[in-house]
Amino acid sequence: MIGLSSVFTIIMPQNVLLIDNDPDFRLKAKQSLQDAGYNVTEAEGENQAHEIVQNKRFDIAVVDLGLENGDSGFTLSYHFKRDYPKMPIVMLSSSVNDFGIEFSLESTAERSWIKADAYLNKPIRAEQLLQAVRKLLPQ
Repeated sequence: MIGLSSVFTIIMPQNVLLIDNDPDFRLKAKQSLQDAGYNVTEAEGENQAHEIVQNKRFDIAVVDLGLENGDSGFTLSYHFKRDYPKMPIVMLSSSVNDFGIEFSLESTAERSWIKADAYLNKPIRAEQLLQAVRKLLPQ
């Protein structure tokens, strides 16, 4: 006889930590991610994000580069990769539009200091964010 646990698989929604200091962006991104079936927890900055991850496990983090300081996203991503090495990180930045500075993960040198698994330049569409998250999370 097959046990019920073999027949029924409970699929738990995956937990996304969304860190961005722009409340409008967070609202739109959170809604898109929730509509796609993810549980989303928001943080508006680096300090709040550190507090949140101490109490809850996340499957992925979406981190804006410019948080409290101009490069807080780099610092936060570094700490996340050190403390939670299996958690993928999608880094977002508007540095191209704001400062004309472009980052990518295409070279080994950039991947060595940008601690992220995907990088998206803002402005981004909801589909772009969902595509990056889906690519990094096993289903």
